Amino acid sequence: MFKTISLPGTSALLKSPFIFGVATASFQIEGSHNTRLPCIWDTFCSKPNTIADNSNGNHACEHVKYWQKDVQMIADLAVDAYRLSISWPRVLHQDGSLNIQGMAFYKSLLQALKARNIKTYVTLYHWDLPQHLEDNGGWLNRDTAYQFAHYAHIVTQQLEGLVDSYATLNEPFCSAYLGYEIGVHAPGIKSQKAGRQAAHHLLLAHGLAMQVIRKNCPKIEAGIVLNFSPAYPFTPDDERAAKLADDYHNQWYIRAVLEGCYPEVINELANDAKPQISDGDMAIISQKIDFLGVNYYTRIHYKNTPDHWFSEAPLENIATTDMGWEIYPQGLCELLLSLNDRYTLPKVYITENGAAMADVLIDAKVDDIHRINYYHTHLNAVHNAVEQGVNVQGYFAWSLMDNFEWAYGYEKRFGLVYVDYQTQQRTLKQSAIAYRDFLKQRQK
Repeated sequence: MFKTISLPGTSALLKSPFIFGVATASFQIEGSHNTRLPCIWDTFCSKPNTIADNSNGNHACEHVKYWQKDVQMIADLAVDAYRLSISWPRVLHQDGSLNIQGMAFYKSLLQALKARNIKTYVTLYHWDLPQHLEDNGGWLNRDTAYQFAHYAHIVTQQLEGLVDSYATLNEPFCSAYLGYEIGVHAPGIKSQKAGRQAAHHLLLAHGLAMQVIRKNCPKIEAGIVLNFSPAYPFTPDDERAAKLADDYHNQWYIRAVLEGCYPEVINELANDAKPQISDGDMAIISQKIDFLGVNYYTRIHYKNTPDHWFSEAPLENIATTDMGWEIYPQGLCELLLSLNDRYTLPKVYITENGAAMADVLIDAKVDDIHRINYYHTHLNAVHNAVEQGVNVQGYFAWSLMDNFEWAYGYEKRFGLVYVDYQTQQRTLKQSAIAYRDFLKQRQK
């Protein structure tokens, strides 16, 4: 069993300018729900049978209240960077005007990080759509993409000089497929047509926001964060299912962004399930990005179905995280190599990678050896990809601390830092200590 995090001595990951960081998202940690507009996750949490533990994000980690201590905690981990998201309903009023109090929170936070020489990687949208926009159709309404561009304009103007990197969207697959197609995430709509249309409007929003960022802060890098769960055939006869699943869940987003078209699987859809695409949309979606953020947690196996589609086929007797996800570190290397072979990639950041484990706090200590092993093996997978020519320039551990894990509520813990939600006490897990010690050694 690994007890430390280490890399081969010749690894490019050990050398500047490779970035090591930690990541969070606004709704998952901030709390202070009474100081912002309601969002789709507030509404979703209020419905029966949506959240595993019947909880909500009203308080979460109370980051808005304890942000100064959290910044010091981040600094103590010796990371180069912090990836965070802005809460759209915290910084804009319903009429689209600036919420000065909400924006002041982010300005103070970013200034404090800058004072500690911690680079800031800001995501504009991590799933917390203002509810009033959902009431007008949400991501099914084309106008929401233009509302997002307006929001991006306000944020980039207000945060001038405080941000090192912007990502437009985090995981549009989750927003579209989980939220509008199978309904297990907010807003809880179950419709293939809705899922495909939401995906298109999210990508359009990305493109429009890229134009805004280029205009308002042309010297700041900008890109998008996509999640990938590589598709593998359950048996050699299931190659077609794996290909369909990969196109539908993974390539749909990256191909649109990098090549301006959707994969061939779009032709497999019934006509009434295909998204409405206006002239010029794909050119907006596919303008040049400075980086691609890659989120990786696991792979998925697929099998053919009688209707010539695909379905998941879970493996048995395998090592999994507390989410039930297979621990397959070589999948990260294989993913990066396949993307590098298939596309002309910009530089890549691993913007999320981590594991939920069944953590227990005993005598002010969390001995999460399995998470340390997870990070050790996945960082070495990144090293292997870099050695084979993939231009990976950063790695962000998910997540800084335990938080509201969406439909799982507070039942799953991904954090390097343990959070007691009753007292808001933060405790560094052994994985946080191992990550910190690894980074401090690197800086010698």
